[in-house]
Amino acid sequence: MRALAIAATGMNAQQTNVEVISNNIANINTTGFKRSRAEFTDLLYQIERMQGVPNRGGEGVVPEGAQLGLGVRLAAIRTVHLQGTLNQTGNKFDLAINGNGWFQVQGPNGDTLYTRDGAFNTNATGQLVTLDGFVVDPGITVPANTTDVTVNGSGEVYATIDGQTAPQLLGQLTISTFPNDAGLTAQGGNLFRETVASGAPVAGVAGEEGYGTINQGYLEDSNVDPVKEISELISAQRAYEMNSKVITAADEMSSVISKGMR
Repeated sequence: MRALAIAATGMNAQQTNVEVISNNIANINTTGFKRSRAEFTDLLYQIERMQGVPNRGGEGVVPEGAQLGLGVRLAAIRTVHLQGTLNQTGNKFDLAINGNGWFQVQGPNGDTLYTRDGAFNTNATGQLVTLDGFVVDPGITVPANTTDVTVNGSGEVYATIDGQTAPQLLGQLTISTFPNDAGLTAQGGNLFRETVASGAPVAGVAGEEGYGTINQGYLEDSNVDPVKEISELISAQRAYEMNSKVITAADEMSSVISKGMR
């Protein structure tokens, strides 16, 4: 009975849906995290009667056919790159992008990775790094005798150095944008990698047209909405249960047919 296989695809799809929702909820407090959404498409259709063919008399055509869908499949798990709330931390090395753009960091193999997590710090040599120790690109090195660090909205980094009256410019942070943010591939650790689907990055200065501004002393919260996720979870659970009931009903109908043939 085809209903068994069709309902099984529905259960499998809703199981994936629940897994995506659970990952969203698990990262509800992850800095810069972007929620994901499972996207589904219907499977192939089995034609029981073709539409548009001549009818029995040959004087007209059949206006509607009979096509039976064979279930559902996962099409994509889409990352929703909406702005998260900016949370003030007061830490001078915490940076948040308000708008479009990604911070650039040097990955473990020297390749460039991208992140919205601006929880930065300095390492033993004064380089600006992520919490995992990856160097921020372009590189910024804070002198040892620095008493304060200021980052303006365009990403210029200034240091107030002991014994000097005027702040010293340490460098310019740039941010990158992509034609298709959803095409980036997640690497874990709040890091993303460029792909063919994302398109090539375009580096620019924060605050320019098409680029967000940098806010010092803030971090971007996850864009996960707990109320929405719980609502989605309940909906997925109900859909899973309904598909399960279809399998039970189809199995009972098959048993009736088997008994009747004895």
